[in-house]
Amino acid sequence: MEIDSSNSHPTSLLEKIVVPGDVVLDLSKLTNQTIKLGAGLRQYAPCVEDAILGIVVDSKPDNFLIDIKGPSLAFLPVLAFEGGTRRNIPKFEVGSLLYVRVVKANSGMNAELSCTDASGKAAEFGPLKGGYMFETSTGLSRMLLSSPTCPVLEALGKKLSFETAVGLNGRVWVNASSPSTVILVSNAIKSSEFLSGVQQRIMVEKLLQRVEQ
Repeated sequence: MEIDSSNSHPTSLLEKIVVPGDVVLDLSKLTNQTIKLGAGLRQYAPCVEDAILGIVVDSKPDNFLIDIKGPSLAFLPVLAFEGGTRRNIPKFEVGSLLYVRVVKANSGMNAELSCTDASGKAAEFGPLKGGYMFETSTGLSRMLLSSPTCPVLEALGKKLSFETAVGLNGRVWVNASSPSTVILVSNAIKSSEFLSGVQQRIMVEKLLQRVEQ
């Protein structure tokens, strides 16, 4: 892969084995550099109706600014909540994790988000309190959201009680009453990406056996 780090310096060559969905380079950490993405490489681009996990980075009078792991921050209007009015604007600290829906997404413009479904109901959207959030590939996120239920989640759900929220932007949140359950579920999900359905179930069985010993 070629990365042109500036207009005046020669192109540098980086060798790294990656597969679809892997992060090749975090562009948000680079400044004053020109980056050229080759064929098959792209940042997460939000699409309308995507359910994603966003992180609050700032608040303005009319909008919350949300990191959605994309090319730019997204806007979450302060009224984009069920029954939202100027009298009951929610308050979020910087770093708060939200499960949100993309309602507007155009190339070159900041995406707009909402904490309601299409009917205006909160449904499952809103703040995610407690638990543990980790980032992964968008490919794994789509696998976890597939129907029928992803094998790793099905196998874990038969033995453990936990909550998950999966964002199409490659973020996963896990919560449970026991920290050890959160760790086990998170590790199982992270390890499942390149395993077949049968391998995922075997992997979960082995993790559970270690905990029971």
